[in-house]
Amino acid sequence: MPSTRNGLPATRLQPALISLLLLVPAVHAQPAPEDIQARIARIEQGLSSRIVVKGQPNQKMTLAERMAFHDVPAVSIALINNQRIEWARAYGVLEPGSTRAATPDSLFQAGSVSKTVAAVGALRLVDQGRLSLDAPANTLLQHWKIPDSMFTAQQPVTLRALLNHSAGISVHGFFGYAQGERLPSLLQILDGVAPGNSDPIRVEATPGSAWTYSGGGYTVVQQMMADAGAQPYPQLMQRLVLGPLQMRDSTYATDLPPAQRARAAHAHPSDGQPVAGGWRVYPEAAAAGLWTTASDLAKVVLEIQSSGNGAPGKVLSSAMAAQMLTRVKGDYALGLYVEPIGSGTSFAHTGGTHGFRAQIYGYTHTGQGIVVLTNSDGGAALVDEILVSVAAEYGWPEFQIVEKPAMAADAALNAEVAGDYVLMDTPARVTREGDRLYFQSDLFGARPMELFRQSGREYFTTAEDMTIVFPSATAGRVTGFELKRGATTYPATRKE
Repeated sequence: MPSTRNGLPATRLQPALISLLLLVPAVHAQPAPEDIQARIARIEQGLSSRIVVKGQPNQKMTLAERMAFHDVPAVSIALINNQRIEWARAYGVLEPGSTRAATPDSLFQAGSVSKTVAAVGALRLVDQGRLSLDAPANTLLQHWKIPDSMFTAQQPVTLRALLNHSAGISVHGFFGYAQGERLPSLLQILDGVAPGNSDPIRVEATPGSAWTYSGGGYTVVQQMMADAGAQPYPQLMQRLVLGPLQMRDSTYATDLPPAQRARAAHAHPSDGQPVAGGWRVYPEAAAAGLWTTASDLAKVVLEIQSSGNGAPGKVLSSAMAAQMLTRVKGDYALGLYVEPIGSGTSFAHTGGTHGFRAQIYGYTHTGQGIVVLTNSDGGAALVDEILVSVAAEYGWPEFQIVEKPAMAADAALNAEVAGDYVLMDTPARVTREGDRLYFQSDLFGARPMELFRQSGREYFTTAEDMTIVFPSATAGRVTGFELKRGATTYPATRKE
């Protein structure tokens, strides 16, 4: 799930315009071999939701059709096969209504994928002896300290717990700032004071006791790294990660240089309103501040694959890669979601800022992976459909189409669960139209997703591989629900 919270009038993108752009997608200078071109064409024609309702026709869709459906102006893809970037393409336009075509060199905000790259940098500092994964964090912080509390008295915060989201740290994500708006310093963000627009970052549970996603925790990591490297975070990350991996089109700078600004995609938020200057700014760099290209992020995937398999890395030692890929709490390791797959591991992270959605995915043992970047809040669902098509073409063990039987609608139950909720500090809504039930949250884009009744009070969606379970009513009222995605459960509460 995206960790950050969240332009033109809310008009739908025209399929004809996108189809025209897809006919001449931007490619790198070296033309792909004919067989790769054929694979790309099949992927562009083979999109599908991962979940389909049993008995309904499973019709494959084109990338152009789905970009229009999900209201996504631009998509950039880098495909990894045989431990190399096999191809990179971009589709659409960098801002709705413009003729500025997206290219593989176009920059997008990576959102929470920034955390993965930050974790790589932090682990390199551990390798260099400047940080420790398990020492009390306050012994590593110089210019700011985590306030003591009843929780830290039981167990100190550590870098390992911060990178794993199990340090008990508050603040799930960040809102961003308008361009030209006065930005807070990192210390102001940590203490939640003006001009910052987020709450103070504090320990609110015993460190190590549970997994709770926290952009605030990665902001503590940002301060820790800046202290250890004696350098501002953007410059430090350039030295530690971006430079060594030759990520020439990536930066954590809050103010893009003119040359990069000219290649930057504009945000397309779900409310359809233009974003002044094209995008919001995120000084919470480690959590959400990376600007990058799909090919640059693919180099991070390749680094994790290489060092994770014991080969020398440009940034990560094999020992640190092993740590990065080892679960601590839940299905999260250090900066990555990881899953045992066959003889190896899959690793992934999603990202989202206001008007951008991103995804990285890789396998340690097959040399395969992908990066997909979009400039729309509707991009998450599109990414999932792209992954289904890629998996079918390249024989991936995941993202197979699954048929699920759906029960008949229960009108009384639909009426009982319909209402407004709060999910991960973000508004969510369940609505009913006749016998049909729909779920909508900006975490998954602007478009409502139909809920199909699976059993009892459990529903599934086809747009995302997830289920929603509503508990029995208390005093005639449903007080919330649980959203289950992968091995993680996200609780939601009903608004009063």
